[in-house]
Amino acid sequence: MKIIESSKIKEKAYIEKLENGMTVIIIPRKNTKKKYIIWGTHFGSIDNHFIMPQTGEEVYIPDGVAHFLEHKMFEQANGTNSLDTLMALGIDANAYTTNDHTAYLFECTEHFYEGLDELMDYVQNPYFTDENVEKEKGIIGQEIKMYDDEPAWQLYMNALDCMYHENPIKIDIAGTVESISEITPDVLYKCYNTFYHPSNTTMAICGDFEPEEILKEVKKRLISKENQGEIKRIYPAQEDKINKKEKTVQMEVSLPMFMIGYKDIENSKENRIQKHIAIEILLNMIIGKSSDLYQELYEKGILLSQPDLDYEFADQYAHICISGFTKEPRLVKEKIDQIVKQMQENGIDEEHFNRIKKKIYGDYVVEYNSTSETARMFLADNMKQINSFDYIEEFETVTKDYTQTVLNNIFKEENEVLSIVEPNK
Repeated sequence: MKIIESSKIKEKAYIEKLENGMTVIIIPRKNTKKKYIIWGTHFGSIDNHFIMPQTGEEVYIPDGVAHFLEHKMFEQANGTNSLDTLMALGIDANAYTTNDHTAYLFECTEHFYEGLDELMDYVQNPYFTDENVEKEKGIIGQEIKMYDDEPAWQLYMNALDCMYHENPIKIDIAGTVESISEITPDVLYKCYNTFYHPSNTTMAICGDFEPEEILKEVKKRLISKENQGEIKRIYPAQEDKINKKEKTVQMEVSLPMFMIGYKDIENSKENRIQKHIAIEILLNMIIGKSSDLYQELYEKGILLSQPDLDYEFADQYAHICISGFTKEPRLVKEKIDQIVKQMQENGIDEEHFNRIKKKIYGDYVVEYNSTSETARMFLADNMKQINSFDYIEEFETVTKDYTQTVLNNIFKEENEVLSIVEPNK
């Protein structure tokens, strides 16, 4: 196994690329009671147009298939549901779908190997019929309607709509009631056979394990499959402009919600980790809990709590989101614009930069205290071809000058959008 390590936090990860192409990442933790495993496939809501490696067939699939498939994987041919089986063992099990991957996971202190049996059985043995697919459409249809009524989700989706023209990041992960009505067992099997091939999956395990032993346990539960070629995914061309500046909707909320987005037009694979770190530092300097702007807006009752600060990226998209509750969304945007402009014109304050940089580094280190956070982080980063330790190891390479360049290049008014959810009138 290949060993990667971080000398700064004294952590190691063991990585094995199996003969079938599957990647296994093991992060051992001596004397830890909790055990966590997550098995993900690089198949998310944006993967709706591709060429099947086995046949060369070009396939378009309805919106929401990755999420629909995640729901259906638990149902077994013998009538049992694997989620119920795992819960009955006292194991905390779950699954989720994102824009770029789908994952199946569980956490436990006991019965780990019984859980591993079940996890590797249901993920490798799909069971789709006309009847169980039709039944699921009603369940997921209800979930879609629930999200249609969820203000925070609509705020986010509207911000994406403002930033992007044709990019599939705009597609709701669950699809629409209309799009899921087109899903059939044949569609699900095509996607399963393409994207759930071991070569397109990664497994991350964290806990008190001997790497060689747990790897043997995983290998003996794997079903042998023939190798397949690379999946060719087809995406629209990269966009160099936003779609629209602003979108406002009215919903059942007591206070207006806002999301300010900055579309990262210069999204590239180069310096991706350094850029991510620099953006986190900048967001905290601009409107983080210790910033002058946040203190001012909080004391005046304009902001009720610290806004959420995010940078989301993959090869096909990259954007910043700043969101929260306020009586005056446009005033908050105006104030943030003023601070950004001041920092661009006058330069970043060195003392403030160093203080926030230390805080961000501390946040990164704390993530490793949790077995679940560690495994999930390694899986999600691996989907982006990133070594998670590089965030720690390369942290010192992010200088004030480099961060200033990121500020000037990304926080541009022409790439900025505003999404608002306001109370019904």
